[in-house]
Amino acid sequence: MINYISGLVFVVLLLVGAAVALAIGMANPAVAVGFGFVWIAADAVAASGIKLAAQWEQALVFRLGKYHGIRGPGLFLIIPLIDQVRMVDIRIRATDIPAQQVITKDNVPVTINGVFFFKVDNVADAIIKVQDYRTAIGQYAQTSLRDVIGQMTLDQLLVEREAIGKAIAINVEKDIEGWGLEVTGIRIQDINMPEELKKMMSRQASAEREKRATITKAEGDREASDNLAAAAKTMAASPGAMQLRTLQTIDGLGPTASNTVVLAVPIDVMDAINAFTRERHRRNGRHAPVVADPAPHIGPLESAAAIRGGA
Repeated sequence: MINYISGLVFVVLLLVGAAVALAIGMANPAVAVGFGFVWIAADAVAASGIKLAAQWEQALVFRLGKYHGIRGPGLFLIIPLIDQVRMVDIRIRATDIPAQQVITKDNVPVTINGVFFFKVDNVADAIIKVQDYRTAIGQYAQTSLRDVIGQMTLDQLLVEREAIGKAIAINVEKDIEGWGLEVTGIRIQDINMPEELKKMMSRQASAEREKRATITKAEGDREASDNLAAAAKTMAASPGAMQLRTLQTIDGLGPTASNTVVLAVPIDVMDAINAFTRERHRRNGRHAPVVADPAPHIGPLESAAAIRGGA
């Protein structure tokens, strides 16, 4: 964050010094020049003692090289030329984990990359105990990623990404304990496998889907057969159920003009109807219409015998 307060104080003091030097220069120009140089140096030193830290920053103050305290956020003062300040950003940082070539527990080579999130929890420990905490925690994240992936199979790696991230975070936090850093999360971004293995996994997935489809169809056929058997038992118990079902089927075909319904009636039924009609007319004293008997079927042998008899 730009320290505009320090610059503003420097300008104000500089104007005051210029006015004083101008008044002195009217009486003694040489003294005015010397006073001007001294005033500018003192102005710069005084302005450097005014520091400003943003809300997301904390300042680590070292007095003559020794840790003195933490200042900020906001405006604070230090002793110029004696105190030194190191600003530290305490916001959450996102750092990429470069692609790592790892061999899983079942000897499958994979390439994995990810990202981890961390923040500075204790400014003094992060600066004093670690030379470069960003590089150090990045190296620990890479080694922990290799260690965790090497203890898992390929199937676990593809399914348990969240669990892998938590395991890596636990390992990193255990290694950096006392550094003043806090790991907020680690996520696996991409997993690359050999092309041959990808094709084999694709065929396996296709076979599994076909297997599930076949099992589902077989279960549906079994349920349908059970329902048909139950329906047959119900129709057998009720004499009129089959007739109602037949009429319902015919009614369903009726609305379509292109459908032609053909009802096959057995000859025995027609003979019984004719006999009933004749008997009814006989009782009423009327002659029943005579229905010509169908011509008997003459086979080839009977035809030949009839021809010889005529001869």
